Amino acid sequence: MDSMTTPAVQASRGPVTRKDVARYAGVSTAVVSYVVNGGPKKVAPATEAKVQDAIRVLGYRPNAAARALKLGSSETLGLVVPDISNPFFALFSHAVEDAAAALGYALVLGNSDGNLAKERRNIRNLAARQVDGVLLASVLFEPDLEVLETAEIPSVLLNQERDAPGFNSIGVDLAAGARIAVEHLIGHGHTNIGLAMGTNVSGATDGREVGWRQALQEAGLPEGPIVYSAFTRPGGYTAGQRLLASVNRPTAIFATSDMQAIGLLRAVHEAGLSVPGQMAVASFDGSAESEYSWPPLTTVEQPVAAMAEAAVAALVGASRGEKPRHRIFPTTLRVRQSCGCP
Repeated sequence: MDSMTTPAVQASRGPVTRKDVARYAGVSTAVVSYVVNGGPKKVAPATEAKVQDAIRVLGYRPNAAARALKLGSSETLGLVVPDISNPFFALFSHAVEDAAAALGYALVLGNSDGNLAKERRNIRNLAARQVDGVLLASVLFEPDLEVLETAEIPSVLLNQERDAPGFNSIGVDLAAGARIAVEHLIGHGHTNIGLAMGTNVSGATDGREVGWRQALQEAGLPEGPIVYSAFTRPGGYTAGQRLLASVNRPTAIFATSDMQAIGLLRAVHEAGLSVPGQMAVASFDGSAESEYSWPPLTTVEQPVAAMAEAAVAALVGASRGEKPRHRIFPTTLRVRQSCGCP
């Protein structure tokens, strides 16, 4: 083996190239390309092992920019969510990353903090990076995606309960999920059920509020007190305090996110009330925290993995010219102790 292929010499004369790897492994540059890119031609296991060993010894790093230029694709997708610290969005982001990786894409994540200006800045940054597509959980029902359209970058809207004409979108039937949860609380004998309703920038009535009202109306019950607060633990804590201080204090509360419910539980415990004995609670999302709160939360679970796979598939399909469509997924009520069940 000549001295030009040793790691020390390579480090001294600049970045290791594919040609260096080929020379070290005793194969062609095409074979190195097949190993690095996983195809299109198969490589014998023994040959692939030699190439992988050469890559490891020489410290070869493929040039992603050059590859993107050659393929006309960055092989990267962008994802923008309102709050990555929210366990639901963390779970969703993880599922999207897995679904993207299964199709050969890397993921760039942006956090908008529920702020429209920051959401738009994230979108502009992703467009500037020339990602192959953007998945967006927007603070608006119909966000302004002109910068993506101008760059011919496809997009998919997440958390969409209604069809947004012209957009690929993914979501669940929020009203149906909320209705099932409230009906379950009614089934426990509660006739005064309050609502801790998350706030959104769009100002549109959220489907979870609609479902809460529908369940009460269909049961012939009056609407309990309602408090609007952020989709966060502090938001739920504040909502809990206000609902407990209400003249018409409820005996059960439906919180529109697990995070709100976690904060609400603290407010209830601080007030010296037992859950579910003196206050029943149900929530929405189905995050991991709902299972490990105390008591464990009865919650409306969203099918995160299936939604993520469908969203990534829709994004890839859009790049191939498939027509936009809206997909709604069913929710599942996960019954635990906070509602009064054993």
